[in-house]
Amino acid sequence: MFSRSSSSSSASLRCVQLIAFSVLLYCSATDHLAQAQELQPQNKMASSDNSYQVVQLPGPRTKLGEGPVWDIDTQSLYYVDINTPAVHRYDYAENRTYSAKLEGANSISFIVLVAGQPEHFVVGENNRVTLIRWDGRSEEAHHVRVLADLGNSQSHVRFNDGKVDPSGRLYAGTMQLETLGDLFAQKEGQFFRYTNGTMVVQKQNISISNGLTWDEPGNPSRMYYIDSAALDVKAFDVDANGDLKNETVFYDLRINGANPGYVPDGMTSDADGNLYIATWGGSKVMKVDKRTQQLLQEIKIPAEQVTSVAFGGPQLDELFVTTSSNGGKPAPAGELFKVTGLGVKGKPMHKMVL
Repeated sequence: MFSRSSSSSSASLRCVQLIAFSVLLYCSATDHLAQAQELQPQNKMASSDNSYQVVQLPGPRTKLGEGPVWDIDTQSLYYVDINTPAVHRYDYAENRTYSAKLEGANSISFIVLVAGQPEHFVVGENNRVTLIRWDGRSEEAHHVRVLADLGNSQSHVRFNDGKVDPSGRLYAGTMQLETLGDLFAQKEGQFFRYTNGTMVVQKQNISISNGLTWDEPGNPSRMYYIDSAALDVKAFDVDANGDLKNETVFYDLRINGANPGYVPDGMTSDADGNLYIATWGGSKVMKVDKRTQQLLQEIKIPAEQVTSVAFGGPQLDELFVTTSSNGGKPAPAGELFKVTGLGVKGKPMHKMVL
Protein backbone atom coordinates (compact mmCIF):
# COMPACT_ATOMS: atom_id res chain seq x y z
CA MET A 1 0.00 0.00 0.00
CA PHE A 2 2.67 2.41 1.11
CA SER A 3 4.96 1.57 -1.82
CA ARG A 4 2.09 2.01 -4.35
CA SER A 5 1.00 5.31 -2.73
CA SER A 6 4.57 6.73 -2.91
CA SER A 7 4.87 5.80 -6.60
CA SER A 8 1.53 7.42 -7.35
CA SER A 9 2.64 10.61 -5.58
CA SER A 10 5.86 10.74 -7.62
CA ALA A 11 3.90 10.32 -10.84
CA SER A 12 1.53 13.09 -9.83
CA LEU A 13 4.46 15.37 -9.02
CA ARG A 14 6.07 14.67 -12.39
CA CYS A 15 2.74 15.41 -14.10
CA VAL A 16 2.43 18.76 -12.32
CA GLN A 17 6.01 19.63 -13.21
CA LEU A 18 5.38 18.79 -16.88
CA ILE A 19 2.23 20.93 -16.92
CA ALA A 20 4.03 23.85 -15.27
CA PHE A 21 6.90 23.57 -17.76
CA SER A 22 4.45 23.49 -20.68
CA VAL A 23 2.69 26.59 -19.40
CA LEU A 24 6.03 28.39 -19.10
CA LEU A 25 6.94 27.42 -22.65
CA TYR A 26 3.55 28.61 -23.94
CA CYS A 27 3.79 31.94 -22.11
CA SER A 28 7.34 32.46 -23.35
CA ALA A 29 6.36 31.65 -26.94
CA THR A 30 3.32 33.93 -26.71
CA ASP A 31 5.46 36.75 -25.36
CA HIS A 32 8.00 36.38 -28.18
CA LEU A 33 5.20 36.28 -30.74
CA ALA A 34 3.67 39.45 -29.33
CA GLN A 35 7.06 41.17 -29.45
CA ALA A 36 7.55 40.08 -33.06
CA GLN A 37 4.09 41.32 -34.02
CA GLU A 38 4.84 44.72 -32.45
CA LEU A 39 7.74 45.07 -34.85
CA GLN A 40 5.58 44.53 -37.95
CA PRO A 41 5.14 47.73 -40.02
CA GLN A 42 1.41 47.22 -40.50
CA ASN A 43 0.82 47.19 -36.75
CA LYS A 44 2.85 50.34 -36.36
CA MET A 45 0.74 51.94 -39.07
CA ALA A 46 -2.44 50.86 -37.29
CA SER A 47 -1.16 52.43 -34.08
CA SER A 48 -0.36 55.61 -35.98
CA ASP A 49 -3.84 55.56 -37.53
CA ASN A 50 -5.38 55.67 -34.06
CA SER A 51 -3.39 58.74 -33.05
CA TYR A 52 -5.24 61.31 -35.17
CA GLN A 53 -8.61 63.00 -34.68
CA VAL A 54 -11.11 64.08 -37.34
CA VAL A 55 -13.38 67.04 -36.56
CA GLN A 56 -16.23 68.40 -38.68
CA LEU A 57 -16.02 72.19 -39.03
CA PRO A 58 -18.98 74.59 -39.15
CA GLY A 59 -20.01 75.75 -42.60
CA PRO A 60 -22.31 75.09 -45.55
CA ARG A 61 -22.66 71.54 -46.77
CA THR A 62 -21.13 71.55 -50.23
CA LYS A 63 -22.29 69.75 -53.35
CA LEU A 64 -18.71 69.46 -54.55
CA GLY A 65 -16.24 70.97 -52.09
CA GLU A 66 -12.75 71.46 -53.55
CA GLY A 67 -9.53 73.45 -53.72
CA PRO A 68 -8.59 74.19 -50.07
CA VAL A 69 -5.91 76.88 -49.72
CA TRP A 70 -4.52 78.07 -46.36
CA ASP A 71 -3.77 81.79 -46.10
CA ILE A 72 -1.19 82.53 -43.38
CA ASP A 73 -1.92 86.27 -43.48
CA THR A 74 -5.61 85.96 -42.55
CA GLN A 75 -5.35 82.59 -40.75
CA SER A 76 -8.14 81.37 -42.99
CA LEU A 77 -8.86 78.43 -45.24
CA TYR A 78 -10.30 79.35 -48.63
CA TYR A 79 -12.09 76.69 -50.67
CA VAL A 80 -14.86 76.37 -53.27
CA ASP A 81 -18.06 74.53 -53.99
CA ILE A 82 -17.76 73.79 -57.71
CA ASN A 83 -21.41 73.04 -58.42
CA THR A 84 -23.24 75.61 -56.27
CA PRO A 85 -21.01 77.52 -57.23
CA ALA A 86 -19.52 79.51 -54.35
CA VAL A 87 -16.28 80.55 -52.66
CA HIS A 88 -15.86 79.93 -48.94
CA ARG A 89 -13.58 81.19 -46.18
CA TYR A 90 -13.20 79.31 -42.92
CA ASP A 91 -12.04 81.79 -40.26
CA TYR A 92 -9.83 79.83 -37.85
CA ALA A 93 -10.11 82.27 -34.92
CA GLU A 94 -13.89 82.63 -35.22
CA ASN A 95 -14.46 78.96 -36.10
CA ARG A 96 -16.92 80.19 -38.70
CA THR A 97 -17.27 79.92 -42.47
CA TYR A 98 -18.24 82.81 -44.77
CA SER A 99 -19.57 82.24 -48.30
CA ALA A 100 -20.04 84.24 -51.47
CA LYS A 101 -21.51 83.79 -54.95
CA LEU A 102 -19.90 85.07 -58.17
CA GLU A 103 -22.32 86.49 -60.73
CA GLY A 104 -22.37 84.64 -64.04
CA ALA A 105 -20.35 81.64 -62.85
CA ASN A 106 -21.68 78.18 -63.71
CA SER A 107 -18.78 76.57 -61.88
CA ILE A 108 -15.90 77.72 -59.67
CA SER A 109 -13.31 74.96 -59.56
CA PHE A 110 -10.29 76.39 -57.72
CA ILE A 111 -9.21 79.48 -55.81
CA VAL A 112 -5.63 80.71 -55.29
CA LEU A 113 -4.10 83.64 -53.43
CA VAL A 114 -2.52 86.60 -55.26
CA ALA A 115 0.82 88.07 -54.18
CA GLY A 116 0.67 91.70 -53.05
CA GLN A 117 -3.08 91.98 -53.56
CA PRO A 118 -5.08 91.33 -50.39
CA GLU A 119 -8.73 90.35 -50.97
CA HIS A 120 -7.90 89.38 -54.56
CA PHE A 121 -8.05 85.79 -55.81
CA VAL A 122 -7.66 83.92 -59.06
CA VAL A 123 -10.35 81.32 -59.73
CA GLY A 124 -11.16 78.74 -62.33
CA GLU A 125 -14.55 79.93 -63.59
CA ASN A 126 -16.26 77.79 -66.21
CA ASN A 127 -13.60 77.43 -68.97
CA ARG A 128 -11.70 80.60 -68.11
CA VAL A 129 -9.34 81.92 -65.43
CA THR A 130 -10.55 85.06 -63.66
CA LEU A 131 -9.25 87.58 -61.14
CA ILE A 132 -11.91 88.38 -58.52
CA ARG A 133 -12.19 90.53 -55.42
CA TRP A 134 -13.79 89.40 -52.15
CA ASP A 135 -13.50 90.81 -48.65
CA GLY A 136 -13.99 87.36 -47.14
CA ARG A 137 -17.28 88.29 -45.46
CA SER A 138 -19.72 89.65 -48.04
CA GLU A 139 -22.18 87.34 -49.78
CA GLU A 140 -21.03 88.46 -53.22
CA ALA A 141 -17.59 88.32 -54.87
CA HIS A 142 -16.86 90.58 -57.84
CA HIS A 143 -15.06 90.18 -61.16
CA VAL A 144 -11.96 92.27 -61.71
CA ARG A 145 -10.82 90.91 -65.08
CA VAL A 146 -10.49 87.77 -67.15
CA LEU A 147 -6.92 86.50 -67.26
CA ALA A 148 -7.39 83.74 -69.84
CA ASP A 149 -10.33 82.27 -71.76
CA LEU A 150 -10.25 78.93 -73.57
CA GLY A 151 -12.99 80.15 -75.92
CA ASN A 152 -15.85 78.54 -77.79
CA SER A 153 -13.76 75.65 -79.08
CA GLN A 154 -13.43 74.48 -75.48
CA SER A 155 -16.99 75.20 -74.34
CA HIS A 156 -17.45 71.47 -73.62
CA VAL A 157 -14.90 71.55 -70.78
CA ARG A 158 -14.45 73.34 -67.47
CA PHE A 159 -11.46 73.97 -65.29
CA ASN A 160 -10.93 71.62 -62.38
CA ASP A 161 -7.99 71.68 -59.95
CA GLY A 162 -5.43 74.49 -60.00
CA LYS A 163 -2.51 75.49 -57.79
CA VAL A 164 0.50 77.85 -57.61
CA ASP A 165 4.08 76.58 -57.71
CA PRO A 166 7.06 77.82 -55.61
CA SER A 167 7.86 80.41 -58.32
CA GLY A 168 4.37 81.93 -58.22
CA ARG A 169 3.17 80.31 -61.46
CA LEU A 170 -0.37 78.99 -61.82
CA TYR A 171 -0.95 75.46 -63.14
CA ALA A 172 -4.50 74.29 -63.83
CA GLY A 173 -6.28 71.60 -65.82
CA THR A 174 -9.62 70.91 -67.44
CA MET A 175 -12.14 68.11 -67.79
CA GLN A 176 -15.22 67.48 -69.90
CA LEU A 177 -18.48 68.83 -68.48
CA GLU A 178 -20.24 66.24 -66.31
CA THR A 179 -23.46 66.65 -68.33
CA LEU A 180 -21.79 65.40 -71.53
CA GLY A 181 -21.25 61.77 -70.58
CA ASP A 182 -18.88 59.38 -68.84
CA LEU A 183 -15.91 61.36 -67.55
CA PHE A 184 -13.67 58.30 -67.48
CA ALA A 185 -14.42 57.25 -71.05
CA GLN A 186 -13.18 60.44 -72.72
CA LYS A 187 -9.93 62.40 -72.69
CA GLU A 188 -11.00 65.94 -73.53
CA GLY A 189 -9.06 67.57 -70.70
CA GLN A 190 -5.72 69.37 -70.81
CA PHE A 191 -3.19 70.59 -68.25
CA PHE A 192 -1.86 74.16 -68.52
CA ARG A 193 0.65 76.63 -67.19
CA TYR A 194 -0.54 80.24 -67.12
CA THR A 195 1.80 82.93 -68.46
CA ASN A 196 1.02 86.49 -69.53
CA GLY A 197 -2.62 85.90 -70.38
CA THR A 198 -2.04 82.58 -72.14
CA MET A 199 -2.68 79.02 -71.03
CA VAL A 200 0.35 77.05 -72.23
CA VAL A 201 -0.47 73.35 -72.75
CA GLN A 202 1.65 70.96 -70.68
CA LYS A 203 -0.25 67.73 -71.15
CA GLN A 204 -3.19 66.56 -73.30
CA ASN A 205 -5.60 63.60 -73.51
CA ILE A 206 -6.60 63.93 -69.85
CA SER A 207 -9.86 62.63 -68.42
CA ILE A 208 -10.08 64.51 -65.11
CA SER A 209 -7.22 66.90 -64.38
CA ASN A 210 -6.82 66.84 -60.63
CA GLY A 211 -4.38 67.07 -57.70
CA LEU A 212 -0.94 68.63 -57.94
CA THR A 213 1.88 69.47 -55.55
CA TRP A 214 5.64 70.04 -55.52
CA ASP A 215 8.55 68.34 -53.78
CA GLU A 216 9.70 71.22 -51.63
CA PRO A 217 11.86 72.22 -49.93
CA GLY A 218 13.83 69.19 -51.11
CA ASN A 219 13.39 69.55 -54.87
CA PRO A 220 10.94 72.30 -55.89
CA SER A 221 11.60 71.52 -59.55
CA ARG A 222 9.74 68.22 -59.18
CA MET A 223 5.96 68.19 -59.60
CA TYR A 224 3.42 65.49 -58.77
CA TYR A 225 0.18 65.37 -60.75
CA ILE A 226 -3.05 63.35 -60.91
CA ASP A 227 -5.34 62.49 -63.79
CA SER A 228 -8.02 60.65 -61.79
CA ALA A 229 -8.87 58.14 -64.51
CA ALA A 230 -5.24 57.03 -64.76
CA LEU A 231 -5.40 55.69 -61.18
CA ASP A 232 -1.89 56.88 -60.40
CA VAL A 233 0.28 59.83 -59.43
CA LYS A 234 2.70 61.04 -62.09
CA ALA A 235 5.99 62.82 -61.38
CA PHE A 236 7.58 65.44 -63.64
CA ASP A 237 10.72 67.50 -63.74
CA VAL A 238 10.03 71.22 -64.23
CA ASP A 239 12.47 73.22 -66.37
CA ALA A 240 13.41 76.88 -65.96
CA ASN A 241 10.45 78.01 -68.08
CA GLY A 242 8.03 75.98 -66.00
CA ASP A 243 7.44 73.31 -68.64
CA LEU A 244 7.07 69.66 -67.61
CA LYS A 245 9.61 67.01 -68.62
CA ASN A 246 10.44 63.36 -67.93
CA GLU A 247 7.03 61.96 -66.98
CA THR A 248 7.11 58.87 -64.75
CA VAL A 249 4.60 56.98 -62.60
CA PHE A 250 5.38 57.78 -58.97
CA TYR A 251 2.58 55.84 -57.25
CA ASP A 252 0.05 53.38 -58.70
CA LEU A 253 -3.22 53.06 -56.78
CA ARG A 254 -4.18 49.75 -58.40
CA ILE A 255 -4.29 46.71 -56.15
CA ASN A 256 -2.63 43.74 -57.85
CA GLY A 257 -3.22 45.53 -61.13
CA ALA A 258 -6.95 45.99 -60.50
CA ASN A 259 -9.11 49.07 -59.90
CA PRO A 260 -9.22 49.63 -56.11
CA GLY A 261 -12.84 50.86 -56.18
CA TYR A 262 -11.93 54.54 -55.80
CA VAL A 263 -9.90 57.15 -57.69
CA PRO A 264 -7.29 59.74 -56.66
CA ASP A 265 -8.55 63.32 -56.43
CA GLY A 266 -6.86 66.36 -54.84
CA MET A 267 -3.41 66.19 -53.29
CA THR A 268 -0.89 68.01 -51.11
CA SER A 269 2.46 67.27 -49.46
CA ASP A 270 4.01 67.85 -46.05
CA ALA A 271 7.30 69.54 -45.14
CA ASP A 272 9.10 66.20 -45.60
CA GLY A 273 7.76 65.82 -49.14
CA ASN A 274 5.36 62.96 -48.38
CA LEU A 275 2.14 62.99 -50.43
CA TYR A 276 -1.45 63.12 -49.13
CA ILE A 277 -3.94 61.89 -51.71
CA ALA A 278 -7.69 62.40 -51.38
CA THR A 279 -9.73 59.43 -52.64
CA TRP A 280 -13.05 59.90 -54.41
CA GLY A 281 -15.07 56.87 -53.33
CA GLY A 282 -12.48 55.72 -50.80
CA SER A 283 -13.48 57.54 -47.57
CA LYS A 284 -9.83 58.22 -46.83
CA VAL A 285 -6.68 60.22 -47.43
CA MET A 286 -3.62 58.18 -48.38
CA LYS A 287 -0.18 59.21 -47.10
CA VAL A 288 2.58 58.04 -49.44
CA ASP A 289 6.29 58.09 -48.58
CA LYS A 290 8.27 60.31 -50.93
CA ARG A 291 11.38 58.12 -50.76
CA THR A 292 10.05 54.57 -50.77
CA GLN A 293 6.89 55.37 -52.81
CA GLN A 294 4.98 53.13 -50.40
CA LEU A 295 1.74 53.70 -48.48
CA LEU A 296 2.52 54.94 -44.96
CA GLN A 297 -0.93 55.66 -43.55
CA GLU A 298 -4.64 55.75 -44.35
CA ILE A 299 -6.52 58.63 -42.73
CA LYS A 300 -10.19 57.69 -42.51
CA ILE A 301 -12.74 60.42 -43.32
CA PRO A 302 -16.51 60.03 -42.57
CA ALA A 303 -17.48 60.85 -46.16
CA GLU A 304 -17.14 58.60 -49.18
CA GLN A 305 -16.17 61.25 -51.73
CA VAL A 306 -13.01 62.88 -50.37
CA THR A 307 -12.01 65.62 -52.81
CA SER A 308 -8.93 67.52 -51.63
CA VAL A 309 -6.55 68.34 -48.77
CA ALA A 310 -4.39 71.21 -47.50
CA PHE A 311 -2.26 71.79 -44.42
CA GLY A 312 -3.06 74.83 -42.30
CA GLY A 313 -3.63 76.15 -38.81
CA PRO A 314 -1.32 78.44 -36.80
CA GLN A 315 1.43 75.79 -36.78
CA LEU A 316 0.64 74.34 -40.24
CA ASP A 317 0.13 70.98 -38.54
CA GLU A 318 -3.59 70.48 -39.22
CA LEU A 319 -4.90 68.82 -42.37
CA PHE A 320 -8.07 70.33 -43.84
CA VAL A 321 -10.18 68.00 -45.96
CA THR A 322 -12.97 68.89 -48.41
CA THR A 323 -15.66 66.41 -49.43
CA SER A 324 -18.66 66.08 -51.75
CA SER A 325 -22.32 65.16 -51.32
CA ASN A 326 -22.66 64.43 -55.04
CA GLY A 327 -25.34 61.86 -55.88
CA GLY A 328 -27.35 62.55 -52.74
CA LYS A 329 -24.78 61.13 -50.31
CA PRO A 330 -26.01 61.46 -46.70
CA ALA A 331 -24.46 63.83 -44.17
CA PRO A 332 -21.72 64.41 -43.21
CA ALA A 333 -20.80 64.06 -46.91
CA GLY A 334 -20.08 67.52 -48.29
CA GLU A 335 -18.74 68.89 -45.02
CA LEU A 336 -15.32 70.40 -44.30
CA PHE A 337 -13.13 68.41 -41.89
CA LYS A 338 -9.96 69.05 -39.92
CA VAL A 339 -7.49 66.29 -38.99
CA THR A 340 -5.18 66.83 -36.01
CA GLY A 341 -2.59 64.66 -34.28
CA LEU A 342 -0.80 63.55 -37.47
CA GLY A 343 2.57 64.57 -36.07
CA VAL A 344 3.66 66.36 -39.27
CA LYS A 345 3.67 69.89 -40.65
CA GLY A 346 2.78 71.26 -44.04
CA LYS A 347 4.32 74.13 -46.01
CA PRO A 348 3.04 77.67 -46.63
CA MET A 349 0.94 77.76 -49.78
CA HIS A 350 2.22 79.98 -52.55
CA LYS A 351 0.61 83.09 -53.99
CA MET A 352 0.25 83.74 -57.68
CA VAL A 353 2.47 86.45 -59.12
CA LEU A 354 0.56 88.57 -61.63
